[in-house]
Amino acid sequence: MNGNNKFSIKVKSIMALTLLVPAPSLGVLAGMYLLPGSPLGKAIFTVCKIWLLVFPLLWLKIVDKGHFSLSPVRQGGLWGGAISGVVLSLLIVLLYLIWGRNLLDSELFISKMQEIGMDSFPMYFGGALYWIFVNSVLEESVWRWFVYEKCEAVTGPWGAIILGSIFFTMHHFIALQTFFHLHIALICSAGVFIGGVLWSFMYRRYRSVWPGYISHAVVDLAIFGIGAVIMRLGTIING
Repeated sequence: MNGNNKFSIKVKSIMALTLLVPAPSLGVLAGMYLLPGSPLGKAIFTVCKIWLLVFPLLWLKIVDKGHFSLSPVRQGGLWGGAISGVVLSLLIVLLYLIWGRNLLDSELFISKMQEIGMDSFPMYFGGALYWIFVNSVLEESVWRWFVYEKCEAVTGPWGAIILGSIFFTMHHFIALQTFFHLHIALICSAGVFIGGVLWSFMYRRYRSVWPGYISHAVVDLAIFGIGAVIMRLGTIING
């Protein structure tokens, strides 16, 4: 590959990142801060979510001239994904039991869950299923496949792991501040960043989103379990 082609790929990658990365943060800002609960805020949030999912596919076909793939696992990694997910989940639960119960403002968390209609068992359980089996797949596809590869074209593999994880953390940090005080949001965001680094590394190693997804899904399961405890599981089951 000559110098001109490398430069062209870098420029296109920067353009792709510029058009994609701000979308989830803008959606969260509109839906949770600037226009919470309003039809316009919900519409902007939805459009940004759709853009996050559709844009990489359009870019792949129109700009990169590539082909759709289900990211087959050809180099293994599924057991590594499962084991890393269990280890991270145990660490998260341990940290919650040692410090989290005293640091978290449970009433604030519960009130925010009530505002978004996630305070009943059917809604909470349905939300958990969506985040674990749908949202985690989509996030791994967007952030580990598309964003990682575009960052890699610009910075190289190790820079892509760090930069892609920062991008992945940005909108999570904004959203977390609606549920927790700033210091808790910062701690949780550090955890999101660490997860992003691990899952980006797994994508670099295996070139498939599925090892990272398995790890991600197990972590989400633990987080929703902690959320149920904070909300007093019996209350949401009977709600």
